[in-house]
Amino acid sequence: MTRPLVRLNPPALWDATGNHHSQGTLIETGRLAIFSGQIAAQKGTDHVPASLREQTDIVCRNLRLCLESIGASPSDIVSLRAYIVDWTPDKAAEVFEPLVAFLGDTMPAMTGIGVNALFSPELRIEIEMVARVPDQS
Repeated sequence: MTRPLVRLNPPALWDATGNHHSQGTLIETGRLAIFSGQIAAQKGTDHVPASLREQTDIVCRNLRLCLESIGASPSDIVSLRAYIVDWTPDKAAEVFEPLVAFLGDTMPAMTGIGVNALFSPELRIEIEMVARVPDQS
């Protein structure tokens, strides 16, 4: 049986739960899957939408497909690292609404990083993920 992940929010640190994440995640020894950065790429098409929100929707779908490939769900996410081109606080709603919808009640450790560019000029967001592989009992 897979043990629950324990979300860490040490009382001496600022409360990250208002930003829908935890300061850390405690996991029991087991298998982890580390997924490289997911971008707004879709199988069967080269089209990349211009909007950050639409790209985030696609990235979240890709993250879900990654989780499904190991029999996991968002509750198994240990951490996320998001790279956002030309990040400013006013872009937060474009990213956070679809990201929070994908995560549900899960609050993994998460880091957002503003960058100058990604793999190709039309890409505006990339998210890498570490997830626990659930026991196959």
